[in-house]
Amino acid sequence: MQPSLVRRQLGGLVPPKIATPTILSSGTGGGLGPLVNFYSKLPKGPAQAATSGGIKARYFNGKNASAAPVLATILTIFGIGYTIDYQMHLKHHKNHAH
Repeated sequence: MQPSLVRRQLGGLVPPKIATPTILSSGTGGGLGPLVNFYSKLPKGPAQAATSGGIKARYFNGKNASAAPVLATILTIFGIGYTIDYQMHLKHHKNHAH
């Protein structure tokens, strides 16, 4: 393998100062000591679940999931729309018809 190909393939996995092409392509296992030392220090086991914040995580994911925000948004939009309709048009018909 060409050194540039090895560097490209291992670029995302191994830090560049540890995985040099001379260490990886030399054929002896003695040069892999820094690489083994680096990976032995990494945490083992499954990764922790990522905790995301925001409205979606608070109301729609997990054990507290509910449709309350959706219903509140619909009712709020309806209330604002009715208020605008009343102020612009309906209050003029309160005491007399068209």
